[in-house]
Amino acid sequence: MIVVAGEALIDLVPVSQEGGGGVGDSGLPALAPRLGGGPFNTAVALGRLGSPVAFCSRLSRDPYAEALLDGLRDARVDVSYVQRGEEPSTLAVASIGTDGSAGFAFYAGGTADRLFAVPERLPEDTRAMTFGTCSLVLEPGASAYEELMRREAERGVFTLLDPNIRTSIIQDADAYRARFRSWLAHTGLLKLSVEDAEWLGGSPREWAAAGPAAVVVTRGGDGLTVVTRDGAEYSVPGTKVDVVDTIGAGDTVNAALLHRLADHDALSKKAVAALGREDWLDILGFAARAAAVTCSRPGAEPPYAHEIEN
Repeated sequence: MIVVAGEALIDLVPVSQEGGGGVGDSGLPALAPRLGGGPFNTAVALGRLGSPVAFCSRLSRDPYAEALLDGLRDARVDVSYVQRGEEPSTLAVASIGTDGSAGFAFYAGGTADRLFAVPERLPEDTRAMTFGTCSLVLEPGASAYEELMRREAERGVFTLLDPNIRTSIIQDADAYRARFRSWLAHTGLLKLSVEDAEWLGGSPREWAAAGPAAVVVTRGGDGLTVVTRDGAEYSVPGTKVDVVDTIGAGDTVNAALLHRLADHDALSKKAVAALGREDWLDILGFAARAAAVTCSRPGAEPPYAHEIEN
């Protein structure tokens, strides 16, 4: 079982209306609600790929949250570890660049996921967990997720960390960078974008030396690179595709990495350290193909296993 910890929210994504150029009657951009949130997307992607997966979060009781739960169930994600509250769902307004890249403005004040509490237990067969994005920034939930990360790592669960930097919600950059470094000792695999790496101000080799067995850096259309703790470095090119937008691409990579690591029976620091060049080329190539499918359609729509094989 892979447990995904973190937020689920509603993305408000610009849409193109026939004859309107994506502009509503008010002159403002027309927006469509989409199921989203980095951890939510990762859980859905894992379920669609066929991995046993559970979602650990706190959701509202509003209609948006019910739709999010339906989306998880449709992907065969176990939702029995989802907490509920009367507070509203978090909203994220997306802006899409000419190259398909996405930016977000978050409306998270007083929302349900902010009040996440550390669960007493997780599934007994939990082999791996993922953490990251808003859930490790917005308090008081961030401290609860951090406590859960440390607890599970100490009992031997393999952890994937994706900081997925959203600068608009980080109030103290230096404090966040210091906190990020403190997580590395409890991280089995660090995955981040080249933009995240530049903002954090470190290097994959430096981060690998601090705890993770490997660091995977995504380079957009240029592909993915992994740096292992022993200094090896392997890269694969991106899979060419007509990009609609990049929403959910990095989250899909998280899922694809864990899914393929499980195929290699490598959901532990020791097993990841033992992977060789051909193993990593297979794992990274699988992740690149998965991300390309997500980029080929609007919103966060991760692929099913058969779509990657085809």
